[in-house]
Amino acid sequence: MIQPWWPLALLAATQLGDAAMCLKPIDFIRQCLTDVHFPVRFWKVLPPLKAGAATGLVIGIWVPPLAVLVCAALVGYFVLAVVAHLRARDFGRALFLNATGMLVLCSATLVFTLLAG
Repeated sequence: MIQPWWPLALLAATQLGDAAMCLKPIDFIRQCLTDVHFPVRFWKVLPPLKAGAATGLVIGIWVPPLAVLVCAALVGYFVLAVVAHLRARDFGRALFLNATGMLVLCSATLVFTLLAG
């Protein structure tokens, strides 16, 4: 079991909240996805993907290799999100607060998980 467990739980709660906000995308998420030209037909994939990440993080508290895998996948996801914002020349709040902030949170959790495991 990873100790302390709360960094994984915090990231899981964040992912679960993000999944809920993506079910019927709230305004700022809809605008973000539109700004980076993410195809609308794929929007429905985001809630189960993010809920699955949250589930994997919670299980990862007891199964450290799963925690490492999910954290690494989230780092990759948010690297792609940052790249999408840069390619779209979207240099606003969505890039700096949302995508970059989540990249930092996921990266810190990955490092913590590697050191704790």
